[in-house]
Amino acid sequence: MNIPSPRLLRFMAGAIAVTTLAAAAFAQVPNSTWVRLNPMHSPPQRAGCAMAYDPVSQKIVMFGGYGPTNDYGDTWTFDGTDWQKQTTSVAPSPRASASMAYDATIQKLVLFGGYNGQNNLGDTWMWDGATSSWTQMSPSTTPPPMTGAMLFPDPRSKRVDNFGGYDGRLYGLTTWRWHNGRWHKLHPAESPSARGWAVFATDPVRKQTVLFGGLADINPVNTWTYDGLTWTRQFPDHQIPYRAFSGATYDPRFQGIVVFGGFSGADVNDTWLWTGSDWMQLTPAGSPAIRESLGIAFDEAHQQTVIFGGQSLTSLFGVTLLHDTWVLHTN
Repeated sequence: MNIPSPRLLRFMAGAIAVTTLAAAAFAQVPNSTWVRLNPMHSPPQRAGCAMAYDPVSQKIVMFGGYGPTNDYGDTWTFDGTDWQKQTTSVAPSPRASASMAYDATIQKLVLFGGYNGQNNLGDTWMWDGATSSWTQMSPSTTPPPMTGAMLFPDPRSKRVDNFGGYDGRLYGLTTWRWHNGRWHKLHPAESPSARGWAVFATDPVRKQTVLFGGLADINPVNTWTYDGLTWTRQFPDHQIPYRAFSGATYDPRFQGIVVFGGFSGADVNDTWLWTGSDWMQLTPAGSPAIRESLGIAFDEAHQQTVIFGGQSLTSLFGVTLLHDTWVLHTN
């Protein structure tokens, strides 16, 4: 199984895990429960896949990840009920820990980077939901090869931005933007400290991207927001426990960003919400098993947050890879 070496660093990261839980009263949020689906078809067990919703095809798209013996280079779509494997003439090479986000200005998904078991990758691909096809891009400027980078829709321009990652030696702290077929290095007045595999997602209503935690050389137990111009450190009243390798996505039913699972000194299966200014813990009636490195996306067509797979860490070198599909229901 090809697992990037920085994953071993999470055992050291447990020493800085924060255990303060939100216990105050918050604005009313819907009652919820995680429900396991039983699709007729399903991708094989995996972790570290790239997953995002494609408004053009109105389906969730998932690419790659690592399995029991190898990395995957397959593409799957989810229509709210079933998974379908896509056959394409060209596709990104097999990899794990790539990142993918939707660019509304070009109506395509952008995928960047990852790790193939030997090297960090720095190639950029676009998925066209209208033709179900991949196209490799040849940008004149690009971020260095990175695994665990964070791609997200820019809250202001709706283009795709990229922050951080791990190049095999150092964590990154540069913010990039995909525009006119190449990556542009941005220079925000403030920036989070270098990190990879952080909690991240964009709230399109508040026009705010949130970033928390991750793997880093410097304490990453802090919350940052990005407005498309600069990063701002937030000091919320309540603190989500430290974590990396989590899943996060904006869910309009909760009017905030839902976070599930990850590694927090040990693998966890708790559900949290970023309200735009504070963290609060949700208490769904049911929940998937503990996991990290899962796929997550909000299915706009069916108004539900979807998670797939991931891994459950049982010891330093022992993992259980998963291939279950769950949706977050509200009452």
